[in-house]
Amino acid sequence: MAKNKKKLKVNPHAVKSKPATTKNPKHQPAPKPAAPKKTEPTIPFQPEDRILLVGEGDFSFATSIVREHGCCDVTATCFDAQSELFEKYQPQGEENTTYLTDEGQTVLYGVDATKLDTDKQIKKARGGGWDAILFNFPHVGGKSKDVNRQVRFNQELLVKFFTCASLLVAQDGTIVVTLFEGEPYTLWNIRDLARHAGLDVKRSFRFVSGAYPGYRHARTLGNLEGGGGWKGEDREARSYVFQAKAPVAANGMHPDRKQQMGGKRKRSGESDSSDDDD
Repeated sequence: MAKNKKKLKVNPHAVKSKPATTKNPKHQPAPKPAAPKKTEPTIPFQPEDRILLVGEGDFSFATSIVREHGCCDVTATCFDAQSELFEKYQPQGEENTTYLTDEGQTVLYGVDATKLDTDKQIKKARGGGWDAILFNFPHVGGKSKDVNRQVRFNQELLVKFFTCASLLVAQDGTIVVTLFEGEPYTLWNIRDLARHAGLDVKRSFRFVSGAYPGYRHARTLGNLEGGGGWKGEDREARSYVFQAKAPVAANGMHPDRKQQMGGKRKRSGESDSSDDDD
């Protein structure tokens, strides 16, 4: 005779346990991508370098590299005479030059970028051997409304500058020119102009105005009356780095080849490649 099975009583208030589940990795939420590393702007000089600045406007760039980057051997030059500069860039022109001279830096007026090698003021300040010669946003001004003529005038300016600057830069020093991106500046073909003047093209990089606190792009005409909305420091720009070609010895080797292969100190942001950087 079969035994009666006891019925189990179920407590309606009991908590039901969930069945164990195996997690499918395919259904896992994707990990958040790592934030991209912020690229530090390239600074084409070192604080201890002997620096020659050509074509300064209101001297805000010179002031920034001394105040913010600790540069201690700067000769800053402009094309205008002192009185003209103070009139065009009032009040910052006088304020910046006063700061520079108070800090022991050299400020020179009336310096032509195409005649640096024969300028008596430059020779008195230093005959040559500059570690870095910088020319930011060179431009001849509004000589012509014809685009082709304007391009040619600026090309002539750069070729003459390259030619004389190559005589003043140190053997392993650099010549740096910064231009706005786009036309008409790309029409100048700055790399070809530099090669024509006997320079090696080393590299280029994006010019970041924010890396120079206090810097403001100064127009050739001076301060805009009423302020105006045109700000050159907000425009995309690129810096190009050049070096004078080393002389070739009788054996066909560059005299500094050993240094190039061995312990030559690379300058901040310097590359052996002419490829562009972001």
